Amino acid sequence: MKISIIIPAFNEEDSIGHVLDRIPKKDTYEVIVVDGGSEDQTVGIAEANGARVIHESRRGYGRACATGLEEATGKIAVFLDADGADDPTQIPELIAPLFDDQADLVLGSRIAGGIDPGAMRWHQYFGNWLAAGLFRRLYNLPITDLSPFRAVNRDKLLSLKMQEMTYGWPTEMIAKAARHNWRIKEIPVNYFPRYGGQSKISGTIKGTILATYYILSTIFQYAR
Repeated sequence: MKISIIIPAFNEEDSIGHVLDRIPKKDTYEVIVVDGGSEDQTVGIAEANGARVIHESRRGYGRACATGLEEATGKIAVFLDADGADDPTQIPELIAPLFDDQADLVLGSRIAGGIDPGAMRWHQYFGNWLAAGLFRRLYNLPITDLSPFRAVNRDKLLSLKMQEMTYGWPTEMIAKAARHNWRIKEIPVNYFPRYGGQSKISGTIKGTILATYYILSTIFQYAR
């Protein structure tokens, strides 16, 4: 069963090589880096490490994920961030429930796994706790984390016709999957401090506010 690994990236020259190096059995996967107009060496490093680079001029985390999904050819799509915070060595664990037909969507739970000191700031803990709690209450979905590190059946994800092309993409995926009665499973994963300093989203006040707005509004939108 072919696996496509989709990595949205924007100015991640400090981390992209490290991320690609840590993908186990990389030559057996289709590795796609969706570049959002990087002005550093992200593209060159990705190509030198064997990734297929797709250029997406339209901004937005969700847009990059959607473009990668459209271009992917694997039956299973794995979404992995480019900042080095996720642990690529756990990809085999992430995709195993899909291979065994035990799940349609597998979420990597940082809360259930191991979070290194400094990897997640207090407002990230709080926002994640709040969002996961809303999923449990409004969707009867017992998850602990909205981590973007996940694996999913590609055709089923395409059938959801995702609309949220910004920070709310991972949240919309969970909400729509729950509404379509997908089998959703969590596995514990590791989480590390990102390379290159603070996150472009959670590391800024503007990014944090926008991410919170899109995540919460998406949860309530599909809860109705």
